[in-house]
Amino acid sequence: MDFLKNILQNLNWKIVAAAAILVCFGLLGIFSSGWAKGDLNNFYKQIVFFSVGILLMVFFSLFDYRLVKNNSYLILALYGVCLLSLLGLHFFAPIIKGTRGWYRIGGFNFDPIEPTKIVLLFLLAKYFSGRHVEMYKFRHIVLSGFYVFAAAIFIFIKPDMGGTMVLVLMWLGVLLVSGIKTKHLIVILLCFLIVATLGWSFVMKPYQKDRILSFMFPELDPLGSSWSQDQAKIAIGSGQIWGQGLAQGSQVQYGFLPESHTDFIFSVIAQEWGIVGVFALFFVYGFLIWEILSIAARARDNFSKLFAAGFAVILISQFFINIGMNLSMLPVVGIYLPFISYGGSGLMFSFIALGILQSLKTHK
Repeated sequence: MDFLKNILQNLNWKIVAAAAILVCFGLLGIFSSGWAKGDLNNFYKQIVFFSVGILLMVFFSLFDYRLVKNNSYLILALYGVCLLSLLGLHFFAPIIKGTRGWYRIGGFNFDPIEPTKIVLLFLLAKYFSGRHVEMYKFRHIVLSGFYVFAAAIFIFIKPDMGGTMVLVLMWLGVLLVSGIKTKHLIVILLCFLIVATLGWSFVMKPYQKDRILSFMFPELDPLGSSWSQDQAKIAIGSGQIWGQGLAQGSQVQYGFLPESHTDFIFSVIAQEWGIVGVFALFFVYGFLIWEILSIAARARDNFSKLFAAGFAVILISQFFINIGMNLSMLPVVGIYLPFISYGGSGLMFSFIALGILQSLKTHK
């Protein structure tokens, strides 16, 4: 009983409640998507992922994060495993929807990008927490960028533009919190501009270019590359104030909205629960981010501050990119909505990160 009491006392119940409510939003959308197809397998799987995620969060909240933080060789070893797992996708992962994005393990898919995010957060927080007084040295920025871009390149050639963007934004967020100089930030942004230009000319695949062009000029291919975003806008707009009701959204139930359980689940929620549901979703997300940033603000050491801030950047970037995709404010880049979109890897590793955040408070 004392052990259970200790677990309950250590948990940040505000964060737990916010995350659980977001998962419930997602379950409603996944149920609706499955109902339209006459297959609720994804709905039941997501419940299992949620249950396992809660257990993992509790375990990592009790785990002393300092065992990893204080062992640079362990962090580098985990980073190496992540790189190998990303590289292995190109040889061992099955082709699903034209890409080798996940390992197939039994009846489940495993995406190595998710543990890579957490390991990189540990690595960057470890690196900059010991060098915060030397942030004026550009070489530290370059070396930290090497760690991120080594992983980002493997992700980009999967191909996965969205995952690449999230890693880069996470790196920039950690740099900003670490106290990067303005002139160094300008240099980095100019380098991004050059890389983006070269990437468009020599690296990006035709379908990736089509997504960007259809975003800029939707009239070019309304029945092809623009279809998803057009249907998403119709779904969002038709939700009005109160929505059309659970499993009653026309774009979902009649099969017009593709990827309704992953990339475009926000459109499902907006159509079936209306602007009231959207505001509620935004409020809970904002509350969760606020609590995570509060952990960063109250942190007694730089490692904890950087880890918490970095995870907040991951959630914020994925949230805005996904919502932007649904609203046609950004091109479709394959970003899921954290805690809401269907997917075991994303959900369980998000809960692992929440567990580590609570470990930062418990083990000071």
